[in-house]
Amino acid sequence: MRNPIRCYRTSIARSKVEQLQGTGSNCIRIRLPAAMALLSPSSSRHHPLPLVAALLLLMAMAAQPSVASLLYDQVEITWGGDHSFFYMEREGADVLALCLEETNGGSGFASKDTYLYGRFDIDIMLVANNSAGTVATFYLMPDGEVPWAYHDEIDLEFLGNATGEPYTLHTNIFVNGAGAREQQFRLWFDPTTDFHTYSIEWNPKHIIILVDGTPVRAFKNHAARGVPFPTWQRMRLQGTLWNADEWATQGGRVKTDWTQAPFYAYYRNLRVTPCAPPPGVAWCGDEPPESAWFERRLDRAALKEAQEKHMIYDYCVDEKRFKDKGFPKECNAD
Repeated sequence: MRNPIRCYRTSIARSKVEQLQGTGSNCIRIRLPAAMALLSPSSSRHHPLPLVAALLLLMAMAAQPSVASLLYDQVEITWGGDHSFFYMEREGADVLALCLEETNGGSGFASKDTYLYGRFDIDIMLVANNSAGTVATFYLMPDGEVPWAYHDEIDLEFLGNATGEPYTLHTNIFVNGAGAREQQFRLWFDPTTDFHTYSIEWNPKHIIILVDGTPVRAFKNHAARGVPFPTWQRMRLQGTLWNADEWATQGGRVKTDWTQAPFYAYYRNLRVTPCAPPPGVAWCGDEPPESAWFERRLDRAALKEAQEKHMIYDYCVDEKRFKDKGFPKECNAD
């Protein structure tokens, strides 16, 4: 049984979070400078905010300068709401802190809207210090209970590591239930000391994954050559923080050190540019070839340089893995 009275602190950007465990429930208290204000400590759907917190929420939102959209309005916490919370930065952006503890299994959020094609950018600051065993994610996946044979997914997973060791960005693309299209990259900066921008661009021509505006992966639409590509199914944007120490860090050799918990990953500034069908077009994906959604250009030189410098695994060159059955069709399509 956990000690009913335990106090620990973790730094969050320019603020301090103090979590106190009392009798029966957790209490998250945000210590903020005067110019900052609490948005929400947890999922209000399951745990209604007290009157004072509700007033603080309204005051914070009213006091902030005009912004394009608050993350609080764009997403909802789907699990782990007792441990995750929003807070306001000095600049007016709201941040969602996802929390992982040994007893809660992690936490996650999902966008309130679904999309068929679009550009999706979000700023993330990953778990600091000894993050071994933890996985933070940012991905697109169909809404609702979709049979696995129709499952599509565009996946970014950030694999934690021991203190001082680099993070791994693990990417995968599922189409019609088939994945196994992994590419991995070593991030060329410390993703735990500040926010960095991670992007998915998905249009009828290709899927591009970018880090701070630099393309690191491209998956072209080779449907004409028999390579499946997600073209018809709307997807919801999601993010999670969870424990995967059976495989995430050095092949599962390094386990999660729960004495370092709680672990936090921070998300802010979600920017979505959805595909909007032009006049006379019934749905996204049915545009003429000269449509802007087809003509978005890939910086191939930047992609090549990023992959040469930072890619540590590519399924398309894994001869041992595909020795008997041959490489997937897309590996030879470009």
